[in-house]
Amino acid sequence: METVGVTEDRQELVPRAVGDFIAGTMGGWAQVVVGHPFDTIKVRMQTQPNPPIYSGGMDCLRATLKGEGAAGLYKGVTSPLAGIGFCNAVVFAANGFFLRLLQSNSSQPLTLGQKAMAGGLAGGVMSFLNCPVELLKVKLQTQHALAGVAGFKPYTGVFNCGVRTFQERGITGLYRGLGITILRDIPSFYAYFGLYEGMKSVFVYRRVGEFDGSKSNGVEQFLAGGLAGISAWLGAYPQDVIKSRVQMDYTYKSAREAARALAQEAKGGNWRVFFRGFAPTILRAFPANAATFVVYEWTVKTLGL
Repeated sequence: METVGVTEDRQELVPRAVGDFIAGTMGGWAQVVVGHPFDTIKVRMQTQPNPPIYSGGMDCLRATLKGEGAAGLYKGVTSPLAGIGFCNAVVFAANGFFLRLLQSNSSQPLTLGQKAMAGGLAGGVMSFLNCPVELLKVKLQTQHALAGVAGFKPYTGVFNCGVRTFQERGITGLYRGLGITILRDIPSFYAYFGLYEGMKSVFVYRRVGEFDGSKSNGVEQFLAGGLAGISAWLGAYPQDVIKSRVQMDYTYKSAREAARALAQEAKGGNWRVFFRGFAPTILRAFPANAATFVVYEWTVKTLGL
């Protein structure tokens, strides 16, 4: 029996690796458009001082809309539109590469564990792109808190932010927080791709009686993608809080020092400091990642892959 079902009349318009890159870009753009307002609230919740400015996600949303209007929710969107589109392209292309690598020495279909492993490896690759993109995004999203600081000149945009960061701190300044980004992304993307493939198969089994995710439809991809997005954050959120802190606050010399400071804040049962902004993140995760996978799968199909 063939392990990969490709019909005779289906013609690939581009090589698979190129198709993964194009489809990943399209999916990344869909993710940013849907998810950036939630991300702005998340970052502002994560990086607020102690005692906190906002009582919760809704309070942060109201304050942002009152002070900056709807445009405030899209502060820093240029960086992820350019960066996450490209980063998403890389992670989907890397995932495809590792899937083909794992498949190369076997005629048997890949197991779910192998598909998840490919996702984790792809996450490690993506960390090197995610780190500078997210650093610029965090700086732009949180500069409102520095408005009253003497001598602080607001960034005019992502390019200005990147140039000034490089001038002040060099290439290491753009890669501040890389280690904690890697510790976040490998388990996150292991869960992300693993659960997506697993849930697609489950949905197809409920509909046609066989575990074959390649036969999934748009609704099944939407649901599987949304659930995968949630799962990706469950084991990685504390690392993300530490990353945001260390990228925004230069008084921390390392991610370890930021983690210690958070642990100090958590003493006395205040463990929620590790989950500030969790609600908007989870609210964002489902629609943003559902959109990502639906657009990715549609593009792959359109390209005849």
